Amino acid sequence: MDSVPRTRSQAEPSRLTIGELSARSGVAPSALRFYEKLGLIRSTRTSGNQRRYDRTELRRVAFIRISAQVGVPLETIKEALASLPSNRTPTKADWARLSAGWRTHLDEQIELLERLRDTLTGCIGCGCLSLRSCNLVNTDDGLAAKGPGPVILTRQ
Repeated sequence: MDSVPRTRSQAEPSRLTIGELSARSGVAPSALRFYEKLGLIRSTRTSGNQRRYDRTELRRVAFIRISAQVGVPLETIKEALASLPSNRTPTKADWARLSAGWRTHLDEQIELLERLRDTLTGCIGCGCLSLRSCNLVNTDDGLAAKGPGPVILTRQ
């Protein structure tokens, strides 16, 4: 009998360490731990209490990453993933169904980005009183009654 030690990949070929999942997904280990804490992804633990992820979690992480990148809140992503049978990884058909439900939100994001792009050189709609040449001047702080933040750009 050969006494060559088996590597982790030989012992668990379908499982990834957090570092491997991070490298493959482009998501920092801290973000992966956060996703796991929120219940967006799952891991198992080794006898030494190290995280191991099924390779299928790569698709879930990609789904989370692209959804978040286009402005879908993590809570909405969590609800979408939880709506899948047995919390399985989304398929192409699942993605089409879920993303169709986000269309209104995405359209609003696109509209906001277009408004920002079109007014950015003059003002970001913050309501400040400091720019003398602001295209969206806030004379006498009239925007204060409309609420906090960049109300000029964010109001519908």
